[in-house]
Amino acid sequence: MATLREKLMQALLVQTGPSSDYDFASAPPPAAETALRPAGVLAGFDASNGRLILTKRASSLRHHPGQIALPGGKVDPDDRDEVAAALREAQEEVGLDPAQVEVLGTMPPHRTVTGFAMTPVLALIHGPFTLTPEANEVEEVFTVPFAHITNPANYRIEGRHWRGARRDYYVAPWGPYYIWGATARVLHSLATRLSA
Repeated sequence: MATLREKLMQALLVQTGPSSDYDFASAPPPAAETALRPAGVLAGFDASNGRLILTKRASSLRHHPGQIALPGGKVDPDDRDEVAAALREAQEEVGLDPAQVEVLGTMPPHRTVTGFAMTPVLALIHGPFTLTPEANEVEEVFTVPFAHITNPANYRIEGRHWRGARRDYYVAPWGPYYIWGATARVLHSLATRLSA
């Protein structure tokens, strides 16, 4: 039986291209007027039980208010790269000590409708930790079982009209949490890699 670390490392070896919020669109995405802004998000799994850390973003935020998200954000000038941004943001948003995080690798970037190239950083979190949401950015922090996130059967495609057109996207609801959009797309990609 493969360990959690072995499963995630195996998933990183599966070759896939980048994903996009426009993956299900009938027309190509609009041409970017400016370069996509780099961002990093932490797909951090508790090494002791495999649960994934997710947040519910504050409703006052400019981008993706109230949505379920992986901890993370844009790359700041002081960040070395997307991995550094994901670790910094996870510490700021949920109080996760970077010293407890074992970075395993990154998945291809995901293009969001808000103009970000979001790089998912796969990681294990070691030792006990207390998650503390930063009130200005995070309304709630919670964890989801590995078995839910990594089972492709838990994902379905839904849609709505947005900016005059229908937009389809993955969803993977869990309890009271509606995991959808870029977060669900990235996690679906991980689930697909793990089942390859």
